Amino acid sequence: MSHETTTGAERSAVTEQLLARIRDIPDYPGPGILFKDITPLLNDASALRSGVEALADPYRGQGVDHVVGLEARGFILGAPVALELGAGFVPARKAGKLPAATIEQSYDLEYGTAAVEIHSDAIVPGSRVLIVDDVLATGGTGRAAVDLVHRAGGTVVGFSVLMELGALRGREKMPDVEPHVLLSV
Repeated sequence: MSHETTTGAERSAVTEQLLARIRDIPDYPGPGILFKDITPLLNDASALRSGVEALADPYRGQGVDHVVGLEARGFILGAPVALELGAGFVPARKAGKLPAATIEQSYDLEYGTAAVEIHSDAIVPGSRVLIVDDVLATGGTGRAAVDLVHRAGGTVVGFSVLMELGALRGREKMPDVEPHVLLSV
């Protein structure tokens, strides 16, 4: 993968390439919900490469030690971003899915709570950590990931996301982290 930062014109081309490969699925997973399906993007090697490079670009040369990918599509994007940056990959999973000792962070859902966790030894105190996900929506999982990294002793250097659903105002839950967003929808 390329290690050059993209220009404004190249970013526009990347944006168009990515948008063309995200399909809308109405009423999924329930009535009134418009699901943004990234599987066509993942199926296109060129678009996937462009997306991964664009997610990594602002953090090149920033000394990122670990990339935390949020379950589940954040895994798909986060692991290659970690490779791009020469960093390790840390999966942040739903509670009860990791086999070794974990630390957990709860967050609010519309009707209840959920939690994400990482292995307790995954982030060494003082590590510089980039968080990667596919969508920034309400901000609950993003906020939980930031808090998890802090609890593990790491420093969050950024939150890189494929797309933001701006109407849901998720970035408001993370005033201490400026999201790097490839697509605002």
